[in-house]
Amino acid sequence: MRRPFCLIAALFTATAAVSATPQSIPGPDGGWDYSTVDPAANRLYIARNASVTVVDLAGAAQARSIGTIAHGHAVVPLPGHRLLVTSGDDGTVRLLDTKDGHEISRLAVGRHPDGAIYDPATRRAYVMVSKDGKVAVIDTKTFRLIASIPLKPALEFPAIGPDDTLFVNDEDANEIETVDTHALKAGDPIALPGCERPTGLAYDPASGRLVSACANGQAAIVDAKARRMIALVPIGKGPDAVILDARHHRVFIPCGKSAELDMIRLDQPQPQQVSARIPTEMGSRSGALDPRTGMLYLPAADFGPAPAGGGKPTPIDGTFHILMIPGDTDTQ
Repeated sequence: MRRPFCLIAALFTATAAVSATPQSIPGPDGGWDYSTVDPAANRLYIARNASVTVVDLAGAAQARSIGTIAHGHAVVPLPGHRLLVTSGDDGTVRLLDTKDGHEISRLAVGRHPDGAIYDPATRRAYVMVSKDGKVAVIDTKTFRLIASIPLKPALEFPAIGPDDTLFVNDEDANEIETVDTHALKAGDPIALPGCERPTGLAYDPASGRLVSACANGQAAIVDAKARRMIALVPIGKGPDAVILDARHHRVFIPCGKSAELDMIRLDQPQPQQVSARIPTEMGSRSGALDPRTGMLYLPAADFGPAPAGGGKPTPIDGTFHILMIPGDTDTQ
């Protein structure tokens, strides 16, 4: 059975703590990766091992599964009731119809497609083909491959920043790769000294900063225009996603190994520390924010012991759920 969960937000910048008991949404068993909220459709999407979990957020939130995929990573809403999903184990990108869940199309892009992002200005999707070390550029109107831009292996999550530049975390090189999306060519990388194995990435247009989540318990803050790292902020263990709250100019970083959600404010000259640390659950390392309500949705589960000889523990059947955490615990 799932353990009871209590939310206690301890704010570093205040003496009082805020306590609440959040709700959670049950869902189907299995592993998960990245999540996103589509405000237009009022839905939460979660990439799962074999399908996509869809939560209709209007009224009583209900979870259901659509599509068939082989180890899903990124899930990206597209115009026209469509959903782009990266399918890592078979090297494809799937296009699903969100109305009934059927597969519209499938596109081979290379070995282990992982993170992905949609650019509404060009109607292109950029898919990080991790093992091949390239970015697959897809015309989302025709769902055809436009270009494959060579970078380096171990590409993780992307973000689109100033000057139409695509920024991509490189987990092995400990840097951010850059791509000129007009010329469709690689640019100079941004070194992240002190950041090991960066995965999650977000760009805040108001502050002009990128934030990378590093596996060694650091968040790298980067000036996107100057293309240089300006700060390292200590965070919890086992981070993955970086969740942008553009309205309040801050990011949330779920840290699965230390069971916490760390918040960093970006409306300061140079962030030096986490502004709020919210207890969550072990293994809750990714999530998404609804920009209309400020609600955060973090997938979670109970886990069994790690396999003998190493490897990751697997979720226990019947325990998967999605934590609902109000993001407005600190709006100072």
